[in-house]
Amino acid sequence: MGWSIKLFDVGGTAVRIHLTFFLLLAWIAAIHWSRGGAPAALDGVLFIIALFACVVLHEFGHIVAARRYGIRTPDVTLLPIGGVASLERMPEKPSQEIVVALAGPAVNLVIALVLMFVLGAHFDLSQMAQLEQAQSSLVGRIAAANVMLFVFNLIPAFPMDGGRVLRALLTIGMGYTRATRVAASIGQGLAVLFAFLGLMGNPLLVLIAVFIFLAASGEAGYVQARDYARGYLASHAMITAYQPLGPSATADDAAALLLRTTQQEFPVVDGGGILRGVVTREALIQALQEKGGSVAVLDFMARDVPTVPENACLDNVFQLLQRRGPRMVGVVDRQQRLVGYITSENLAELVMIQSSRAARAERTAMA
Repeated sequence: MGWSIKLFDVGGTAVRIHLTFFLLLAWIAAIHWSRGGAPAALDGVLFIIALFACVVLHEFGHIVAARRYGIRTPDVTLLPIGGVASLERMPEKPSQEIVVALAGPAVNLVIALVLMFVLGAHFDLSQMAQLEQAQSSLVGRIAAANVMLFVFNLIPAFPMDGGRVLRALLTIGMGYTRATRVAASIGQGLAVLFAFLGLMGNPLLVLIAVFIFLAASGEAGYVQARDYARGYLASHAMITAYQPLGPSATADDAAALLLRTTQQEFPVVDGGGILRGVVTREALIQALQEKGGSVAVLDFMARDVPTVPENACLDNVFQLLQRRGPRMVGVVDRQQRLVGYITSENLAELVMIQSSRAARAERTAMA
C-alpha cells in the first residue's frame, strides 16, 4: 500500500503503518492538549497507540487462522480507521471463512477478558461511545475499547468480519458469487446508515462508512470478475503480439520500443526464450532519469516475475496479479519458454467482454 512505512516483520508478515496514522496521533494530541495540557495529550496518544497494538493483534488473529489453510499474508497495514491484512486470498469454503473471520474479534474478546479478570480493569459501559473522555484508568479504557472492537467487527457489514461470516453462511445456499453480491449490498446499505449517523457528530464513523462502501463494491466486483474468468485458461487471455527485450538491451532500447509500440511493459527474454524479468514504463522512466540511457535493462528490470503454464486456470492468475510485485504474469510452454503474458488490463478486457455477453444473454432470456 502506498504512503506506508515498514515497522517490522512477524512470521513472514510485514507490519506497516500508513503515514496518515501520524495525522491521527497529532489530531488526538491536539484535542487532549486543549483539554488538559501535556499530561492529557500524552495520555490520549498512549491510548491510541495501545488501541492500535490491539488492532495489530486482531489482524494477526486472522493471519494465524488463514495460515492453517495454507493462505499467506504478505503484510498488514495500520490506517487511521483500523488495520488491513493483505491475505493472498480468502478461503472459499464457508467453514474456513467463518473461522478466519471470527479469529480477529476473538482476539479482542480475549484481550478484554484478560484485562478485566487478570489485571482487574474496570470501565463503565455507558462511556464506551466516548472512550477518549472516559475517566477510568488507561487499562480500563483499553479493555472497553476491545469490547467495542469485538462488537463492532461482528456487525454484518461486508467486508468487515461479521459481513464475511454472513457471506459464508449465504454461500451455503446460493453460491459464492451471488452470496458476495448480496453481502456486499447489505454492507453498502449499513455503510450509508453509518455515514448518516456519523454526520451527527462523528467524522470517524463517516470515514469508516466510506471505506466499507468502497471495499464492499471492490470485493464484489473482484469476485464477479473472477467468476467470469472461470472456465478459461491462461492461453485464452494472454498477450501474444509483443516486443521483448534481450538481456543485452539498454534503457535507450527500451525507450525506443516504448515509443514504437503501445506496450507498457517489456518482457526481458534470453536466447533460449526464458523469461528473465520485465521492464515497466515506470521503471524505465526512473532509470532514464537516474542512470541514463546506457544502463542495461538487467540493472533495473523487475525480477522473479510469476509464470504459469498455458493450460493454467485463469482464475488462479487473478490471485497472482492481486499480490504485491510485478504487474504481469508470464505464460510459458512445457519447455518453460515464454509464449505470452497477462496483465491486469487485458484481464479486465476479457472480463468486460464476458460481462457484456452475459448481459446480452440475460436480456435475450427475459425477452
